[in-house]
Amino acid sequence: MRVLASIAGGLLSVLWFVVRVLVHGWATLAIYFSNLPSAPARTALAIAFFVFGVWALWIARRRRAALVAYAALYAGVLAWWATILPSHDREWRPEVAVMPRAYIDGDRVRITGVRDFSYRSRDDFTPRYIERDVSLSRLTAVDFYISYWVPGPIGHTFVSFVFDNEPPLSVSIETRPEVGEGYSPLASMFKHFELIYVVGTERDIIGVRTNYRDEDVYLYRIRVSPENGRRLFLIYLERINELADRPEWYHLLSNSCTINIIRYANLSGRVGGLDIRHVLNGWIDRYFFETGYVDNRLPFAELRRRSQINAAARAADSDRDFSERIRAGLPTMTAR
Repeated sequence: MRVLASIAGGLLSVLWFVVRVLVHGWATLAIYFSNLPSAPARTALAIAFFVFGVWALWIARRRRAALVAYAALYAGVLAWWATILPSHDREWRPEVAVMPRAYIDGDRVRITGVRDFSYRSRDDFTPRYIERDVSLSRLTAVDFYISYWVPGPIGHTFVSFVFDNEPPLSVSIETRPEVGEGYSPLASMFKHFELIYVVGTERDIIGVRTNYRDEDVYLYRIRVSPENGRRLFLIYLERINELADRPEWYHLLSNSCTINIIRYANLSGRVGGLDIRHVLNGWIDRYFFETGYVDNRLPFAELRRRSQINAAARAADSDRDFSERIRAGLPTMTAR
């Protein structure tokens, strides 16, 4: 019994140490990524808070006054954090400057703010937004994309809705950076980026990645009935309008591309639990392969090799038949 008690006490000590590290680390980063306009001030405050917290929680943890002072400071950080709200009124980068909106009238859907830029390089482009009119009853399929900045377990995922009488429509769940900002996974968990659903043509959404950002892009046809595909599309449209009316924060672990795709798939008919590859989304195509959401008659390595569309997208460039050309010969485009 004494040995068991000693083990239990050790485990509790380790757990308490981890809790303190996580709680203190979160508050330190919340200060560092806060809305103070001065970066040096944010850094100085974060360092000061970190040093004081180490002293209060570990060096002087038996002093009641130190813990009370730390608790008061922590409450102040939480109160400050609660005042940091998302906004539509910022100096946005031009590629995320326009929020789309959907107007649904029975079977007909009109979407404004559909991005259709013409690119000369990744940072040199002519902005253009168009309107698209589509029919829900003509939606026949859902295609899934994975795009990689570098090979590994993390990528960007998005979907295209395929119609039998219109070009596909892509929807990409992204951060909405301001002018001068770049993406940071860590910052995205601390109210640093607003959320946007970029709706665009495939020549834009896919072409900029394959042809100008040099990202590796893979395309898979998802096994979903047209009815469930239409339900998924309507869920996306509802979220697009919600964001147009009320801004939200992007969050890597709770309000990001793959997490939301899976969440909406569950609402539209998907059956299945959570999987680590929903977060490590660079591996999600293997998850789809194993669960039968993509055509899995080929070995996975061969399927993946043949599903990369970079060469086809570069050859298509800005052609009007871009969407047809990137799908030609893809193994998942043929149903069983």
